[in-house]
Amino acid sequence: MSNEDLFFLYDDAEETKTRFVSFAGETCRFDLGITVTNRFYGKLIVFNIQSNRFAIIGQDDLEEPGYLEHVYGIDEGEAEELKQFLYTLF
Repeated sequence: MSNEDLFFLYDDAEETKTRFVSFAGETCRFDLGITVTNRFYGKLIVFNIQSNRFAIIGQDDLEEPGYLEHVYGIDEGEAEELKQFLYTLF
């Protein structure tokens, strides 16, 4: 298949900034990649490198009950530790 056979909805290139962070809380360890881009209205792309899951997260998402648990497949205690770290990014 060539590019001529594809129907592109968009194909943009953008300069981004990515930070890699590893930290251990009281109950677990996180290895994260955090990408800052203009594409998602101030939200961050947060990759959990251990579980190969990611989400586009803004401060409003952190206040949504059960959001981090669902997206990353983690329990409530782990989500609370992750949430406390992510709040420092906004």
